Amino acid sequence: MMKKIITSILALVFLTIASISTVNAADNGYGKQKVVYHINYDDPKKQKGALVNIQNHINAVGAENMEIKVVLHGNGLALLLEPDSLANVPKFKHANATDKMTVRIDGLKDQGVVFNVCNNTVKGRKVSVDNDLYNVEQSEIVPSGVAELAKLQMQGYTYIKP
Repeated sequence: MMKKIITSILALVFLTIASISTVNAADNGYGKQKVVYHINYDDPKKQKGALVNIQNHINAVGAENMEIKVVLHGNGLALLLEPDSLANVPKFKHANATDKMTVRIDGLKDQGVVFNVCNNTVKGRKVSVDNDLYNVEQSEIVPSGVAELAKLQMQGYTYIKP
């Protein structure tokens, strides 16, 4: 009899713990989400605001309940452009990968956010991925930023342009 009670209590504790992790998303009404953020502007204040929006989104829904991609093309690559590289790429007015910005970028990446870079922009503006951009892997480069946005939307990602 005592063994059944202990087993029942342990089962109840386990179910409670298991449900807490899944109920948090349900409690806030947001559930699981797939989102693509679109950045094609170079204003450092707007880019910082976009990263803050992404973090706020994660805080509300929970990193475990989200798939977030950020697609950068055109002037948006300024987000990842190293300040020392600005002289090498005259088609950019801003290089926003400052220490403060890279801390935000790394923090988002640590939570599963993927930053995709448009190869058309890289080639067209003669950007060296290895030398000019902050922390970009080959796997993060997509053939076309706008085509990637369309593809992700077709795959069920919600489009957001902060």
